Amino acid sequence: MPLNIETITQLEEQLSRPSAEVIEEVAKIDGDILVLGAGGKMGPSLARMARRALDEAGSPHRVLAVSRFSDPRTRKELESNAVEAVACDLLDASAVAALPQAAAILFLAGTKFGTTDAAARTWAMNAYMPGLVAARWPGVPTVVFSSGNIYPFVSVESAGATEDTPPAPIGDYAWSVLARERVFEHFSIQNQTPTTLYRLNYATELRYGVLVDLSQKILADKGIDLSMGHVNVIWQGDANALALRCLSIAQTPPRILNVTGPYRLSIRALALRLGSHLGRDPIFVGTEQEHALLSDSSLASQLFGMPEVGIEDLCEAVARWVLAGGPTHDKPTHYEIRDGSF
Repeated sequence: MPLNIETITQLEEQLSRPSAEVIEEVAKIDGDILVLGAGGKMGPSLARMARRALDEAGSPHRVLAVSRFSDPRTRKELESNAVEAVACDLLDASAVAALPQAAAILFLAGTKFGTTDAAARTWAMNAYMPGLVAARWPGVPTVVFSSGNIYPFVSVESAGATEDTPPAPIGDYAWSVLARERVFEHFSIQNQTPTTLYRLNYATELRYGVLVDLSQKILADKGIDLSMGHVNVIWQGDANALALRCLSIAQTPPRILNVTGPYRLSIRALALRLGSHLGRDPIFVGTEQEHALLSDSSLASQLFGMPEVGIEDLCEAVARWVLAGGPTHDKPTHYEIRDGSF
């Protein structure tokens, strides 16, 4: 699907546009939808997609977006789209206890970058706080955002780690994400809470993601490290849609699902493709290693079909946006890190 996007308004509309399948499945939810950790990169558009899907379905239920909302603009934008914003520190047990009941929960809260200098806070956010949340809504279908970082590096000749690949985290961040999964798994079994563990890497849109990182380096004539020579990416709009549809497959013990694009992508080839759109030749440093962080998303494709936005359209849209000086989040993915130090 071509991405003809020139403005932030157009971008936000496409990121939050629900498919017919999303509308059909959201219509079955008999109650409010709670998006926890809604102030980050994906939360706002996911909450808006849920709201639009409920509206399209004629559902009277609410979407409540919960976050500290350190940026008040995010809260204002959500409220302008009929999403109810609730300010809450999810590390505060009493504040979590005071949050309203819901019929479906999307859990996006956590932290990654800065872990090296603040490992204790990362573990509190990624391991302690999930226990507060999981205990608060027993029995409520929950999609828990996780990460492919919990997997070992696999051969770049393979299709990637599958849902059956044993975790082998590298570094505090990845270990704390596995702890998040284990805590939700415990409460899923104890409280019969249907749960989907949504292992995502790497979501991208026009303001952040691996393709944005590469495009910015190409334009700045900075070397592109090839040591992590292959990646997976998925358009954030597709990732949002899959998150909402994953409510319907939640089970106990939890269902595990890899969420990413269907192809193993070469960093070298991606940079060359982006460079052709940008009119610049990329500069490469290092050499491709035999193993990389890769996930096999074939199960998600079997369950829900292929993503709507392909890599060619995504590369073209990102390059056009970056070349035009479109705003970015200034939040690099650091996909190239191999030692787990974020």
